[in-house]
Amino acid sequence: MPLFQRYIGIDYSGAEVPTANLKGLRVFSTDGPTDPVEIPPPPSKSPTAVRRYWSRKDIAHWLVEQLSSDIPTLVGIDHGFSFPLRYFELHRIPPDWPTFLDDFQAHWPTDGDYVYVDFVRDGSVGNGAARIGNSRWRRLCEERAKAKSNFHFDIQGQVAKSTHAGIPWLRHIRKLVGHRVHFWPFDGWSIPHGKSAVVEAYPALYSRGFPRQDRTSDQHDAYSIAAWMAGVDRDESLGQYLQPHLSPPERTVAQVEGWILGVM
Repeated sequence: MPLFQRYIGIDYSGAEVPTANLKGLRVFSTDGPTDPVEIPPPPSKSPTAVRRYWSRKDIAHWLVEQLSSDIPTLVGIDHGFSFPLRYFELHRIPPDWPTFLDDFQAHWPTDGDYVYVDFVRDGSVGNGAARIGNSRWRRLCEERAKAKSNFHFDIQGQVAKSTHAGIPWLRHIRKLVGHRVHFWPFDGWSIPHGKSAVVEAYPALYSRGFPRQDRTSDQHDAYSIAAWMAGVDRDESLGQYLQPHLSPPERTVAQVEGWILGVM
């Protein structure tokens, strides 16, 4: 039996402010047997305005609604959920993800309505200088996937900005939904049956397996996340991806650093 009844793929963007409607933010969903379809953003509060794109704030609020329902849902989001162990050691943060979330948001309040990631980087808001990392640092999962560092800003294909913009919203969702949602692997490598879960996704692992058709790159990334998760759950191989090949010491590190679903 599949673990989930609904699969949501989100291609993320760290551009502008959390309330900005961004072309790079895309949401696709499927119940499993059918192809993922794009979910439009909530309608504008102005009767004369038409909204075409999501904001980060709207996505977070919408996810709280979805994850508070009784439908077991698997959500894959395309940004980093945590940082390398060196970050925890350098800043003397206990190797505990909820503690990390609180500490990060206190220094990088990128969930504020008028806060750009670059405002924190240049010292205008928050205290990002006290919580920085090195662009050469990569998590174990990033090394295996040959993915870019979550600290590597200002390059093509960067994930640093979306990660620094998205982590405070994970905290927001966790606080509002509580025990109804499982953040993998921080809450454990096995997801209890009947519970919704949020995982870190990396579209490059899945997108080549699906024809792009007429979708933009952002749309196809979100589509591929949802389609891949639904496919591996329906063919009963999701369980093996939830248990990547890690030694006991590596598993301990990865439960602090996080893991990308699909990296074995």
